[in-house]
Amino acid sequence: MGFEEMWSKIGSIMATIMFMYAMFEKFFPPHLRMHVQKYTHKLASFLSPYIQITFPEFAGERLKRSEAFTAIQTYLSATSSLSAKRLKAEVVKDSQTQVVLSMDDSEEVSDDLFSFYPASDEKRYYILSFHKRYRDLIAHSYIPHVLEEGKAIKIKNRQLKLYTNNCSTGWYGWNRAKWSNVTFEHPARFETLAMEPNKKEEIINDLTKFKKGKEYYAKIGKAWKRGYLLYGPPGTGKSTMIAAMANFLYYDVYDLELTSVKDNTQLRTLLIETSSKSILVIEDIDCSLDLTGKRRNKRNGKGNQDNDESNKDPVKNAEEEDNKDSKVTLSGLLNCIDGIWSACAGERIIVFTTNFVDKLDPALIRSGRMDKHIELSYCCFEAFKVLATNYLDIDDHHHHHLFSIVERLLGEVNVTPADVAEKIMPKSNSDDSEICLKNLIEFLESAKKKEEEEDEEESRLKEEKEREHGELKNNGVKENGFIH
Repeated sequence: MGFEEMWSKIGSIMATIMFMYAMFEKFFPPHLRMHVQKYTHKLASFLSPYIQITFPEFAGERLKRSEAFTAIQTYLSATSSLSAKRLKAEVVKDSQTQVVLSMDDSEEVSDDLFSFYPASDEKRYYILSFHKRYRDLIAHSYIPHVLEEGKAIKIKNRQLKLYTNNCSTGWYGWNRAKWSNVTFEHPARFETLAMEPNKKEEIINDLTKFKKGKEYYAKIGKAWKRGYLLYGPPGTGKSTMIAAMANFLYYDVYDLELTSVKDNTQLRTLLIETSSKSILVIEDIDCSLDLTGKRRNKRNGKGNQDNDESNKDPVKNAEEEDNKDSKVTLSGLLNCIDGIWSACAGERIIVFTTNFVDKLDPALIRSGRMDKHIELSYCCFEAFKVLATNYLDIDDHHHHHLFSIVERLLGEVNVTPADVAEKIMPKSNSDDSEICLKNLIEFLESAKKKEEEEDEEESRLKEEKEREHGELKNNGVKENGFIH
């Protein structure tokens, strides 16, 4: 059979098929055509060795955007989009990847042997086609791999956010959110953090171990979270430490303002709305609410209460409770950070900060809730050297004599890293490193003198008090002597 004869027969067959299909569409009733098409599709599926899986963009009862669709889209943007002809570019500020490329709509790409076909804009979905002999490989290895890689790439390309909780009165209505956010652009890094190198290395190792501990936490049966308590005087770098942790882990930050939370139920609702790979922060926990260990006393043996509230009218007490801005309790907070609800987000750091750790209830800061306690104290010489490098680009080889004076004074006076940083920061173009160091030395000497004067005044007052106490005691003895 010649080439022309073969094409002639193929053309004749195609024409016959088209004629029969036209007759079928014209003369067969609609309900009968539907049944014929149904069984025709079944026959074709039975004979075809290929399987198709569809991933729609929107799924579920409320037609929310599918996480699987988003993960596949992200995965293809970083892998298969290299072979695509039409791409979309998005500039993501301050992310690990400045320009993110993704496939244009209706672009077809292939990943190894398996093809994804994005559909039209009206109902977008991806179709995964593969031979049926690869069914187990696709279901148990390939699809989980694509979803995990897509999520990882999305996290890498995302822009860090700083969230704060909105007032509970604005939670309701159209398009109302419980958290509002801005771009997190804090430049703090552990490299620029002014603290002892050994303590800094210990924190970095702890964070690294936590970030890679998914399997370990699952093995020991604990929620994948870790609590940090940062304590120390004001100006010692607690907020800067949180920013450095966020940039190191590449986690979003949720700054929770407890005083704007109405009750424990709303606190749990806020917790549910947080995402994984985040740091939940409650700053100045000792000032946020009455969570500092001042619990109500129980009834004594006589059945009386030790506080004055027992004598108030019950109706008045109820009105005062209703008028309080927040009814978040210590037990409610503990349940959120360590109870069943604490595992709702996964992979999360919880950070409390306080200036007065002794005021906190022991139940709030025990191990398992606040796993690691980090004291951020006054500036030491090692921390000063980091500040000198950051602010002045110098080390002790440049001004060894001045560095020696600073080292001696820092061992004699308590000043915060914030105070030291302010004094060594150049205030004009004419301020060189030597002038800045001398300004710091002058400040340290002045602070030392002030501390000595305060110590002398305290000692004087103590001596006067002891002398007055001794005189009163002697007078009491004399009076007793006269009485006897």
